[in-house]
Amino acid sequence: MTTTYAVLLRGINVGGRKKLPMARLRTLMEGLGHTGVSTYLQSGQAAFTVDHGDEESLAAELAGAVEREFGFTVDVLVRDHAYLAAVVADCPFPAAELEARQLHVTYFSQPVDADRFAEIDRPAFLPEEFRLGDRALYLYAPDGLGRSRLAECLSRPRLGKGLVATTRNWNTVVKLAELTRTG
Repeated sequence: MTTTYAVLLRGINVGGRKKLPMARLRTLMEGLGHTGVSTYLQSGQAAFTVDHGDEESLAAELAGAVEREFGFTVDVLVRDHAYLAAVVADCPFPAAELEARQLHVTYFSQPVDADRFAEIDRPAFLPEEFRLGDRALYLYAPDGLGRSRLAECLSRPRLGKGLVATTRNWNTVVKLAELTRTG
């Protein structure tokens, strides 16, 4: 049985570091036996279909291939359509009423316990807000991610080692669900 997935690569093509042209990513993924490979933007998203593996093994396989081909390590998350569609459907904020730059989702490699964020003084950051979902964190930042004080507070040092996290704006979140829809 074939399954359609999205792949999210963390931190590529940002600030001139870890350059990974999307055409070469597509070729690399096709070389791994993936079919129907398409990329979205230049920031490390692709959709593909495959008849073997699971999210974790596919992510590890692609991370290894990128390291061999490009000479750098990159964190990779792979998610299927059902998960991506649920992330869109479960958004706790009124996405249809917001600009894409105001709403972001951070995808995590594993579930994140709310205790990790318990010490954050949420009222101090209003109107910015965040909510946890299934291996995801939804962030409402009315002035955008670049100006968000809350985003900085939620950043990687708080997440600790061993947890992969990568953030996408709402347009990309919706597009990934669309790209992985079959039929």
